[in-house]
Amino acid sequence: MATERRVYPRVADDNVALKLKVDQFDAITHTLNISASGVYCKVSKELPLMSRVELTLIFPEPEGAEGGKRTVEVTGVVVREHPVIINGEVKHYDVAIFFDSLSAREKDMISQYLEPRLK
Repeated sequence: MATERRVYPRVADDNVALKLKVDQFDAITHTLNISASGVYCKVSKELPLMSRVELTLIFPEPEGAEGGKRTVEVTGVVVREHPVIINGEVKHYDVAIFFDSLSAREKDMISQYLEPRLK
């Protein structure tokens, strides 16, 4: 069994909407998984490794809460990407983005969202 090396555990969660901007490319997608250090998502265009990305994470409103959705704006770097090929055709790209500018407040917001999902 492989040992988990991540400092922040990731959670498979597709409920966080994600606005992504890289150079002249904008996309709206959602997370496939998320941790306090990055996200994994799918996009329609190939993003080169080490590309700088602007992200807005839009968390769903907690049940019973009346305050609207919570957002976190952050920058990141593409650390992994690969095409998803179906029937010989690229359908989309799975992309891993490492957050490189999270404030303590932003990291806390993400961690609070993830905490109940880690159990």
